[in-house]
Amino acid sequence: MKEWREMANKMKKWMRKAGEVQIKRLHEPKKITTKSSEIDPVTEVDIWTENFLIHKIQKAYPTHRLLTEESGNYDGNAEYEWVIDPIDGTVNYAHGFPLFCISVAVKHKNETVVGLVYVPMLDEFYEAIKGSGAFLNGKRISVSSIDKLKKAVISTGFPYDRATDPLNNVDYFNGVILNIAGIRRTGSAAIDLCQVAAGRFDGYWEFKLNAWDIEAGLLIVEEAGGETKRIKQKKGNFVLAGNKMIFPQLEALLNKVKPIT
Repeated sequence: MKEWREMANKMKKWMRKAGEVQIKRLHEPKKITTKSSEIDPVTEVDIWTENFLIHKIQKAYPTHRLLTEESGNYDGNAEYEWVIDPIDGTVNYAHGFPLFCISVAVKHKNETVVGLVYVPMLDEFYEAIKGSGAFLNGKRISVSSIDKLKKAVISTGFPYDRATDPLNNVDYFNGVILNIAGIRRTGSAAIDLCQVAAGRFDGYWEFKLNAWDIEAGLLIVEEAGGETKRIKQKKGNFVLAGNKMIFPQLEALLNKVKPIT
């Protein structure tokens, strides 16, 4: 665990440095390209952030493997793998909307042992080391105590191919929204998961998520006392998270709309 903490502390410094650049560039003109669809953007700041973090990791841990959103896989021989999303919430960032984050997880022998999520514009740093609890800016956090869906605030998101694929979350959204206190859409899976961990949201679900979207956030929720589920599907991962009372209720409600397998 000492090694995990040392790795986390180094990465936190690098993420803060990258966050400074992201803040500086937020309202500047950006070169924006697209990936899977016209509404799936990537900016040169995404690329810069990823390259910056890759360089730091490879210099400090040259044998470690990496899985990154923009560059893909970097193979190594070590038992460690870093999973990086340089900007989760790129649509927000590209539009100058100040809700985005850097998400980094460390996996050891295929198990996530470190989760770090930094929200630069809020200066909020979420972190978890397996078995040690979850923290926001150094203070321990825990999931909420809301026990009824009617009182719960739930978050979700929608996939980039929502106009062309029937699994676009619209039916599930319609099935949930009338049975809860409120629904939120931040545009970042990592931020949504951290809000569940901090007790600000009571539950969260989303389809078609990639490993870099969720690895850090899932550990943070679990270490904050929450419950999580991930189902690998044909297109990405279905993810469900919440406190231990809301989780089963939300899962049942979603499956009532249509069973999730």
